[in-house]
Amino acid sequence: MKPIKEIISAEEYKFIFTNEHLKDQLVFLTYGGSHAYGTATPTSDIDIRGCAFNRKSDLLGLSNFEQVVEEKTDTTIYSFKKLINLLLNVNPNCIELLGCKPEQYLMFSPIAQELIDNRKMFLSRRAVNSFVGYATQQLMRLQNAVARDALTEAEKEKHILGSINSAMMSFNDKYATFDEGAVKIYIGKSNKTDMDSEILMDINLTGYPLRDYKAMWSEMNEVVKAYGKLNHRNRKKDERHLNKHAMHLIRLYLMAIDVFEKEEIITHRENDLDLLNSIRNGKFMNDDGTYQCQFFELVSDYENRLAYAVKNSSLPTNPNFKQVEEFVISVNERVL
Repeated sequence: MKPIKEIISAEEYKFIFTNEHLKDQLVFLTYGGSHAYGTATPTSDIDIRGCAFNRKSDLLGLSNFEQVVEEKTDTTIYSFKKLINLLLNVNPNCIELLGCKPEQYLMFSPIAQELIDNRKMFLSRRAVNSFVGYATQQLMRLQNAVARDALTEAEKEKHILGSINSAMMSFNDKYATFDEGAVKIYIGKSNKTDMDSEILMDINLTGYPLRDYKAMWSEMNEVVKAYGKLNHRNRKKDERHLNKHAMHLIRLYLMAIDVFEKEEIITHRENDLDLLNSIRNGKFMNDDGTYQCQFFELVSDYENRLAYAVKNSSLPTNPNFKQVEEFVISVNERVL
């Protein structure tokens, strides 16, 4: 693997040094994805992640810089303010940026070192919802794939309904609240000629924000769309993707367990690479593309271990807001 400094010297990364929000403003750059975890293969994409200071115009003026995303190179660089807010919620994709190996960082400013040195101030029990939420998404993809091959049409509808109900569990935390039963999703008799039963819905909302309803509808629609895509999949391509999801599911549990057992952020999974690589290479996948019971037993074991770690953890309910605020004020005063 080339050093990150050599990689970003290529022409396609020129935007990092010319973009008005990034040039002379970088806090740090590092790897994301498989290169950060240690699970990269020769064909793995290179993901670059980083952080840039908010400029004076962002802090005092009308500018509102949050992030720069460059899809061609799979690069995401967050503003300092946005990254802090994501870290406060222990967002897995962001908290992992503080746990990379030292040699994986570039443009490492003194403030980046302060951020790394004080990373524990972001850790809290909020990690339960964030890590488990991400892990649940990965598990749903695998369960959907199994259901596609193993269930009848009626059973598949029930499986999709279960996935939608799981997504709805967080609606009142993210959107305007509604009374229990105001949004009811269930299986009923279908009027369609090619279906005996299907998912139906009853909606009883009054004065509900349109944008929140649109966002909820979009989440439910994405569950149905994701399931539908599995019915038209490229088998070999999908096997690779599913095994990758399976690997990341276990990796998320391992990272979450580290957070609660050790109060540490360990992004590079050096001690777990044999297990993770075996999952990605298909150790637990059957010839028909479904997964062995042993894999779901492994998931259950990690779920139980995490539950025990959470129960016995000394992490606070919320992060150390006072310490974080003092740090942010100190950084922004130096920027100004």
